[in-house]
Amino acid sequence: MPQKPSKSPAGKGPRTPARKPGRVAAKRPTAASKAAAKTPLDLSQERIVRALETIAAHLAAQGKPADERESFKQADAYVWHPDGRLAGVPRVSRVELFLLKGVDRVRDILIENTERFANGLPANNALLWGARGMGKSSLVKAAHASINAERKPANKLKLIEIHREDIESLPALMEQLRASSFRFIVFCDDLSFDGNDASYKSLKAVLEGGIEGRPENVILYATSNRRHLLAREMIENERSTAINPGEAVEEKVSLSDRFGLWLGFHRCSQEEYLAMVRGYCGHFGVKVGDDALEREALEWSTTRGSRSGRVAWQFVQELAGRLGVKLAAT
Repeated sequence: MPQKPSKSPAGKGPRTPARKPGRVAAKRPTAASKAAAKTPLDLSQERIVRALETIAAHLAAQGKPADERESFKQADAYVWHPDGRLAGVPRVSRVELFLLKGVDRVRDILIENTERFANGLPANNALLWGARGMGKSSLVKAAHASINAERKPANKLKLIEIHREDIESLPALMEQLRASSFRFIVFCDDLSFDGNDASYKSLKAVLEGGIEGRPENVILYATSNRRHLLAREMIENERSTAINPGEAVEEKVSLSDRFGLWLGFHRCSQEEYLAMVRGYCGHFGVKVGDDALEREALEWSTTRGSRSGRVAWQFVQELAGRLGVKLAAT
């Protein structure tokens, strides 16, 4: 049976095989077509981004630190913040060196060590430990001021205080000070470690033992009530629970060994305590009869349960307040 001819669409003859369309090169959109395709909203967002980038660039330029020498000319003392900022201290809270009584030996040792360091000679890190209130931190600040008193501004020592809780950021501070032409005393007051606090390892690496070590222009002074910077209970706990008790204790006790100078402060005698009181009263112009001064000073120390430079200063403040005398050096 003969096959029927196939019908072409729209009656235009027989259907022919459809040809495959040739490969057409894709046209890349031109810049003009891109701009034309952008909506007003896109253009507005782009302008906002550009404006923000410009503002950020200006802020970055304004926030760039000034020349290092100029920035350290602002003050002789600074407080370190773990975000990398050094805040200048225009007026350091300190007492004059000659007012510190009962610490003559350690005073002379620390002054000599600090002077050697200021002159570019080898010097040791120092740990000032012992009885509370006996002038450990006061001696560090007084020694710094004493050394700077006769030095030109370009050669003055800079005192930088780092707080105990920020000790883990100490390597970052060292990196910032390493390239400076100034010389720095990095000071940590009331340094100690408790419990499972492992931040002491950062201090160990900076003192000695790290690849870079302590920068040549930096020395560390720390004060503590503990000779080994660790509570006795902490050391005993390490000894009782460790597989090798000796090694566990050695790791923690070795921290204080990395301070070349150990300067001990002990409780003062009654004569030294009274000498402190008289020294403060004479310096600040607090005039009281010697018998009355001695009687009241001893009574004050008895009520406080201790004799120290701090107790002597607190008594002088109380006495000056009662007599209406301002504590400004005469």
